[in-house]
Amino acid sequence: MSKTVEFFFDLGSPASYLAHTQLPDLCRDAGAELVYRPMLLGAVFQATGNASPAMIPAKGRYMLRDLARFAERYGVPMRFNPHFPINTLTLMRLLVAVQLHQPERFDDALQALFRAIWVDGIHMGDPAKVAEVLTAAGFDAQALQAQIAEQHVKDALKASTEEAVKRGVFGAPTCFVDGEMFFGQDRLEFVREALRD
Repeated sequence: MSKTVEFFFDLGSPASYLAHTQLPDLCRDAGAELVYRPMLLGAVFQATGNASPAMIPAKGRYMLRDLARFAERYGVPMRFNPHFPINTLTLMRLLVAVQLHQPERFDDALQALFRAIWVDGIHMGDPAKVAEVLTAAGFDAQALQAQIAEQHVKDALKASTEEAVKRGVFGAPTCFVDGEMFFGQDRLEFVREALRD
């Protein structure tokens, strides 16, 4: 029976972006299923007492350099967003709306939003910019904007976030394989090993 990798993430997390660039191929090579679990990182921080490394100046400076090193190692484009930190509540609800209403287009939405934030440096707190990105990716931005107000979309994101906290998640990205938790995009080799066991 093939294994599953649950990927708890938030679009506003640069480490989530880096993990996202690697996980599809990693799972494909291992014959594993990749399950995307959108969550709201701000709510996770609030529930666990954690905070972004960027809130500690010395750690934030180191993190920027470290992320750049990993992007270079992975051979992927990355530009730290000048509008960081990003309030991702609307963006994460958008992703959940696509996941629920157009699951076959989830990857398109994920790619477009991650790219807008962590490659193109777009100010995704601006609804007009978000609409432009969605339209360019072939989505009906107006319809999606309506769907993010649906109660079941809000409830799904809240439930996923609460489940993450209950399972021990304190930051993003966090992966689970057979109940084992792996935090951080720099732990993907452990994820790969867990899929081989």
